[in-house]
Amino acid sequence: MAELSVSVLPRIDAVDAALWDACGAGGDPFTSHRFLSALEVSGSVGEGTGWHPSHLVARAAGQVVGVAPAYLKTHSQGEYIFDHGWAEAWHRAGGQYYPKLQCAVPFTPVTGPRLIARDSRVQGALLAAMAQVAGQAGLSSVHVTFCTEGERAFGESQGWLGRTSTQYHWLNAGYASYDDFLAALSSRKRKALRKERERANAFGGRILSLTGDDLRPEHWDAMWAFYQDTGGRKWGRPYLTRAFFDLLHQTMRDDCLLVLAERDGRPVAGALNLIGQDALFGRYWGCIEDHPCLHFELCYHRAIDFAIAQGLSRVEAGAQGEHKLARGYMPAETHSLHWIADPGFRRAVEDYLRREIRLVGDDIAETAEFGPFRRG
Repeated sequence: MAELSVSVLPRIDAVDAALWDACGAGGDPFTSHRFLSALEVSGSVGEGTGWHPSHLVARAAGQVVGVAPAYLKTHSQGEYIFDHGWAEAWHRAGGQYYPKLQCAVPFTPVTGPRLIARDSRVQGALLAAMAQVAGQAGLSSVHVTFCTEGERAFGESQGWLGRTSTQYHWLNAGYASYDDFLAALSSRKRKALRKERERANAFGGRILSLTGDDLRPEHWDAMWAFYQDTGGRKWGRPYLTRAFFDLLHQTMRDDCLLVLAERDGRPVAGALNLIGQDALFGRYWGCIEDHPCLHFELCYHRAIDFAIAQGLSRVEAGAQGEHKLARGYMPAETHSLHWIADPGFRRAVEDYLRREIRLVGDDIAETAEFGPFRRG
């Protein structure tokens, strides 16, 4: 391979979409050029948001051979692998934690490629460039969050600190139907989920699963209202702008699954998913009417229905939520990488991570024991 160079771009549209996507993201919808561009063009990231695009592009002989979505961050919001405790400790010690460099997809706790290249030498160059940029700018740290397990192992081999976190994923064991999935559960759990679904579907309306050209502007109006309600309660204000949903419709509606509950012809609740090559990713939920169990039906059961029908291997239903366990979503590891500039602070973080990973492993093993599946 020719001599590598890595540059930092202040906007995703500074690199051609086809060249970005050709670097090997493997069909991941979130690291696609069109998704990242929608975030920027809509104003969901950029000026005033604390997420300032600083994407890395590696070139060899003038050709784009690797990319990494990255942002200069002035806070730790919208990340889901949180470092608030590290920031507080560093501030107490007299340091300045922000800004930091974050290699991630904003507001998206979904595992996917972060060092997007087909060659490990290019991946190494991207990591080295992140550390170099941070060092030259006097940043406290660099964080590569929700990277793949392979990227985590590679990063650790390059001297970065690895971290393990937990989510809940539903795995498709070759089920032919939802009833086939239920047959794998204990009798008590099977009955509970059947009753839950019956109760949800008795809310007095109908539930639609919409994707592609079946999605219309009024559906996005409804989803925006739902998202505003949930975002306002969870984060104080929604991360995404209304324009983002319009761009999602224009460029990615074939990658979207909107599960919509209507009553008397009026949308009352919805769950937005994105469709990957081999997985369904639950992203946003909201409602303007409360109905028993409707959240579980739209977000979890209908996602399983879709995954089985499409032959997808798993459903990733977002961050946190032990309530997912009873619905067949089992604990799974997620991964991140961290570079800390100050040697003393790095040692403290490394010690913390060494203890944390043991606790996470124990928690995953213990939680899995409470899953709904039949023993043996």
